[in-house]
Amino acid sequence: MKLYDVPRKSYVKIIDDNIKLPVDNFLKKEYSIVFFDHLDGMYSYCNDVENNIIHLAAWTEVEITSETEFKYQGESKLLKK
Repeated sequence: MKLYDVPRKSYVKIIDDNIKLPVDNFLKKEYSIVFFDHLDGMYSYCNDVENNIIHLAAWTEVEITSETEFKYQGESKLLKK
């Protein structure tokens, strides 16, 4: 499903291989699940598990997931250290 079809305030897993971000924005590869807050034009306002702001393109392919998977993603990274 496209990000623009997702309800606001949802957790989403990015399944798109060709992610479009604004020039000054980045997404850590180990974080494929983000919290989607809202759309703002052609980009979105999202947060990763470290609370970094991510601006995914509205047409990014995603699937809705749970808050548990989002939090586990951050915990599993901490356990690897």
